[in-house]
Amino acid sequence: MKFFQLLAVIFFTSTTFSQTKMRPVNELIDPKDSGWKLVKEWIDTAKNKVEILPADPQKAKDALYHTQVTTKSPMGAIVYKTGGIIVDNGWIRILGSGSSKLNRSLPDWNKGKSFKEFGEAPSYLLIADDALGGFYILNGGALGTDLGNVYYFAPDNLEYEPLDITYSQFLEFCFNNDLDKFYSGSRWENWKKEVAVLPGDQVFNFYPFLWSEEGNDINKVQRKIIPIEEQYSLNLDLRKQLGH
Repeated sequence: MKFFQLLAVIFFTSTTFSQTKMRPVNELIDPKDSGWKLVKEWIDTAKNKVEILPADPQKAKDALYHTQVTTKSPMGAIVYKTGGIIVDNGWIRILGSGSSKLNRSLPDWNKGKSFKEFGEAPSYLLIADDALGGFYILNGGALGTDLGNVYYFAPDNLEYEPLDITYSQFLEFCFNNDLDKFYSGSRWENWKKEVAVLPGDQVFNFYPFLWSEEGNDINKVQRKIIPIEEQYSLNLDLRKQLGH
């Protein structure tokens, strides 16, 4: 686990480099497939329902190149080997290289958010999100001194909540944690049916807002489906308006 945490720290603390200094994709691919073997072992023994989305070979290479992470790491392995990973009937979406069911790659989704151009070292990285409109973020310095740790940008309080776990531990959390307990109070009746058919680039939007006093009962608020891009921007705007 320390090895992968070190990888994340190295990845995030490297100085910003130009396009010309980006490592070619062949240097990022581990011929032994060590990162994916590890992730696959975790998936095979997962308690929660996990679906591996197929990767398009060319899109996978492009995504890996733009992410600039080696496939020895779990993140690089997921970007290169999967179109993404769906957990718990689609409730959590872990970003990979994109697929028809999750039409966003990790680098493309972060471009314009955590960095402007491919090749820049981001101060944070959006790595996954949920149907509720919550976002999982890998800290590269923007959220605190705990480099390589994951935060949850929670829709019910618009706070960046430190989870005190690394990317590898985040995967363990997704695969084996009691998600009903973690999301206690945030899952409505019959959510599984609705979430199962929710496209990977959309989320549920709630009104009254989940962070408001009127929105504290998930079964009594109105919900509609909107693009995840719209929800992310809305969360940031509302957080700013509330003075966070």
